[in-house]
Amino acid sequence: MPLASIPSPSQGVWYLGVIPIRAYALCIVLGVVVAVIIGERRWRARGGAPGTIVDLAVWAVPFGLVGGRLYHVITDWQLYFGPDAPHTPIEALYIWNGGLGIWGAVALGALGVWFGCRNRGISLSAVADTVAPGIAVAQAIGRWGNYFNQELFGSPTDLPWGLEIDPDKPGTVPGAFTYHPTFLYESIWDLGLALVLIWAGSRFALRHGRVFALYVAGYTAGRFWIEGLRIDSAHHILGLRLNQWTSIVLFVAALVYFWYARNKTGEESVGAAPESAPGAEETADPAHPSGQDDEADARGGDADAEDGKVEAVSAFAATGGNRVDPAHSSDQADEAETKAAGDGHGTSVEGGTA
Repeated sequence: MPLASIPSPSQGVWYLGVIPIRAYALCIVLGVVVAVIIGERRWRARGGAPGTIVDLAVWAVPFGLVGGRLYHVITDWQLYFGPDAPHTPIEALYIWNGGLGIWGAVALGALGVWFGCRNRGISLSAVADTVAPGIAVAQAIGRWGNYFNQELFGSPTDLPWGLEIDPDKPGTVPGAFTYHPTFLYESIWDLGLALVLIWAGSRFALRHGRVFALYVAGYTAGRFWIEGLRIDSAHHILGLRLNQWTSIVLFVAALVYFWYARNKTGEESVGAAPESAPGAEETADPAHPSGQDDEADARGGDADAEDGKVEAVSAFAATGGNRVDPAHSSDQADEAETKAAGDGHGTSVEGGTA
């Protein structure tokens, strides 16, 4: 026995009356919710309309679940349809018992998102880059469902973080008590990958699906070595498990696309309506373009000036041509003129009366 180990849960199903509450399903649902929240925040930061990622999730989630289950059943068909299959064919539909192939989920989920993007008129590559970190986090959370089901563990190990697995579980080795916790390895890898994607996307302004390509390359790199630790039943080709070959192909394809899209500079539609300029509180008359507004204002200014001229001429004529000082009242002006006239004849007006 190792000196330390990670215990497995005693159960992965709880009952609310007659309704089963399965930890595997809860982990999947929680992962989806967190991915949508992260995607929504990133989409709004990019200028997209709020609620877009939520709407796209309505397309992606059912497509992804079907795709993930199809990939698992096709690649592990012997578990359900082989001569010594441990499961009955009908159990191929029991998704709550575990068994979702990530690549089937991503492929069909992307198809669902494509339908949603077409309906909204937004760019699929922009959405893919936005949701990539959230997908990685969702995988990190979803892997804990394998922990509750005591499945997809690695080979026996005496390391202090070895995972305890019940001896009656499929894939266990006689005499072994602890195994590599591959679910934990992948969960940690996915969380680290999500942080790298967020950093790289912001630091290098990656667009046109390059963040998503980086996600595929990063995930497959980790999945390749983690897959090599697993001892559950799988198809082998040239000494490698089928999922390892899938990781190699997708890793190369992701790098090729990452390089191919390096010079793409076209605009990616995020479907957001343009906002009005900051500080512009007044709205334009839809029947009166701004150019006409300016022209009308200019005409109005000229008209006001002409009116002012007419008023000035009228006032000049009314006063007999004399300009009135606005600071000098009319009575004062008359008095001054009288004095000036009296001085001109040598006689004072005040001394002429008794």
